[in-house]
Amino acid sequence: MLGWSLAPKRKVRIETERLLLRLPEHRDFHQWRGLRAASAHFLMPWEPTWSTDHLTRRAFTARVQWAARAAADGTALPLFMIRHEDSALLGAITLDQIRRGPAQATTIGYWVGEAFARQGYMRETIRAVSHHAFTEMDLSRIEAACLPENTASRGVLERSGFKYEGVAQSYLQINGRWRNHVLYANLRMDRRGRTDAG
Repeated sequence: MLGWSLAPKRKVRIETERLLLRLPEHRDFHQWRGLRAASAHFLMPWEPTWSTDHLTRRAFTARVQWAARAAADGTALPLFMIRHEDSALLGAITLDQIRRGPAQATTIGYWVGEAFARQGYMRETIRAVSHHAFTEMDLSRIEAACLPENTASRGVLERSGFKYEGVAQSYLQINGRWRNHVLYANLRMDRRGRTDAG
């Protein structure tokens, strides 16, 4: 499966019980902007500082174009979370910095709109994307990082098979400040014991 790093033959669509995970499309703009704007105070403490044009159509168009290129090149897989029952956009998840060769690794990042938090959607999404990464993309390791005080993110990672690996000092600028992050990883061939935190 190492050839996946070449352009995929078809667009990636991952189905879960409640969700369709797919690349962002231009028609998603109004839903995306509305959800990000409505959830701004909920998301901003955990994200890099938003640019002044963050919610503009121009910025979203660039995001859609980047997503298509990155997926075709095999360097990233950015997916929107679309609910089956009403086609609502709930959030997004990205496998980024996909490394081939001896590493076969990637990093995972995600966000969910405030109205859809704590309903199991992100756990469902992370598990499905992890399965896809291991079985369809032949990756061996998925890494994640979050702020130490982000108990919701830490909990969903632990319940999705990720294990704590340590702390990275000044790992990312979050909301304008360099912040330490706790590091997690999920391994395809994990021999470290239980992966579920409960």
